[in-house]
Amino acid sequence: MTQREIFFVANEVNELGGVGVWQAQMAKLLAERGHRVRIIGIAPPEVPMDLGENPPFETLTLYDRRPPGRRRPRALLGRVDPAVRRQEADMRAAAERLSREFRAAQPGAMIIVTQVWAMEWVALADTAGHPVVGMSHESFEASRKSSRFERVQKYYKDVDRLLVLTQEDADLWVGEGLNNVGFMPNPLPVMPDTPSPRTEKVVASIGRLSHAKGVDLLLDVWAEAAPRQPGWILRIYGAGDHEAELRRQCTELGLDDSVEWAGQTDDVIGALGRSSVLVQSSRGEGFPLVLLEAMACGVPCAAFDCSPGVREIIRDGEDGLLARLGNTSELARHLVRLMADQDLRDTMGDRARENVQRFSPDTITHRWEELFEFLER
Repeated sequence: MTQREIFFVANEVNELGGVGVWQAQMAKLLAERGHRVRIIGIAPPEVPMDLGENPPFETLTLYDRRPPGRRRPRALLGRVDPAVRRQEADMRAAAERLSREFRAAQPGAMIIVTQVWAMEWVALADTAGHPVVGMSHESFEASRKSSRFERVQKYYKDVDRLLVLTQEDADLWVGEGLNNVGFMPNPLPVMPDTPSPRTEKVVASIGRLSHAKGVDLLLDVWAEAAPRQPGWILRIYGAGDHEAELRRQCTELGLDDSVEWAGQTDDVIGALGRSSVLVQSSRGEGFPLVLLEAMACGVPCAAFDCSPGVREIIRDGEDGLLARLGNTSELARHLVRLMADQDLRDTMGDRARENVQRFSPDTITHRWEELFEFLER
């Protein structure tokens, strides 16, 4: 396989979160195959993620501080609005730094723009004839409900390939008139040597304490499930602005004796090894890494069917259980099934650990390299 220069251009080099974890993993995987990899961030991270000592890729951040959102010209001034002109000049100066990096690259280099905000700078840069891959790490429906929908249509319509997470999402973008769409799943982050024993009476939830992650719905689910399986604990890993409100809800539902607030964890695999079931109650997801991690640990998952990525990962009834989005009673019944039946947990957990290997790092990295070869033709 041809060794290449590969640029990841992102909102940040190392922002803590799903995209940041995916980006660091893919950069490492490609570097280990002999490619020269650089991650270029537009702005510094708000919550930085540790990339470890001597990562096998280079990094560069364009701004010392996060630049403000693009100004709209004041009606009477239009394009001559001084504030708008200053901001555009600043963006073009930052984009010129990108241009210099791209021009210095050897033929066959690839530019992967991992988030649409970063694409606003790449669109101003000279990509020097290198193929550009634009990415959306969220579902079509989640994008449609945000300002990113119009920006994907605007900035990604002319890239060499727009990559989303599933075939289902790709088809929906094609329906919007984009003819350059493909899909690429996230790779499995880790494959522990041994699975969870699945013997502790613990259901784990791992994610931000935010509206999108639906922990308020999860507490309603647990209020139905916990009385039917006494002795089980819901252990909630995560932090966020909604924590105080969620703790109050927990108390009002009478759940304080069966809910543990474990805080944010850097040891997801350890947390899963001490759990027998993972529950995900999100209102929306892209291609959630925590489901991949849980399945790699042999921990069966019960989740809301909130996006194509979730139902791509979990094979309902085979290696996990899916409930209709927002149907708390259905998700509660799924949890009770798994809590009540050790044999079911073991069967689904073992199948999950086997099935999730279709997203192995080698498999996904090979798919990326095949895409590079195709785009260079």
